[in-house]
Amino acid sequence: MAKSFTGSAEGSTMGYIHCCGGLRKTRSFRLLPEDDFVLCELDYLYKCPVCGHTTVQLTRINKQNEISTIRRINQKALKFFERIKDKILYEEKRIDYSKQHYGTFYLYYNEYGVKKRCYSNLKNLKIGAKSLI
Repeated sequence: MAKSFTGSAEGSTMGYIHCCGGLRKTRSFRLLPEDDFVLCELDYLYKCPVCGHTTVQLTRINKQNEISTIRRINQKALKFFERIKDKILYEEKRIDYSKQHYGTFYLYYNEYGVKKRCYSNLKNLKIGAKSLI
C-alpha cells in the first residue's frame, strides 16, 4: 500500500508501511527529488512485529500528482537502502505530544471569603456575584 501524503512538502507526516494486515510505524526520510519528481520519501521498517521482515518503501510524487512506489523486503531492502543512503536530505522526526509538560499555574480567586482555585471551568465562577442573604 502506498503512503498517504498531507499535500505539502513542509507538513510533518508520520511514516507507515502496510505489513501483515496492519500499519506499522517506520522511520521516514526525505530524499533529494530527481528527474520529474516533486517529492521523494523513504520509509524504513527495521522489523515487522508479526513476520519479522525488513521493509523499505520509496514513495515519489511527480508533477502530474501521480504516486509511484518501490518496495523491497529483507536483503533486497538492505541493499536498496544502502544504495540510496547518500541521497537522504534529512530524517523526519515525530513529536510525541503526550510527553509534553504543561505548567501548573492556577488562577486563585476569592468567592464569599473562601480562597479557591480556578482550573479551567471559567463559566461557573461567581466573582462579583451578589449574595442572596
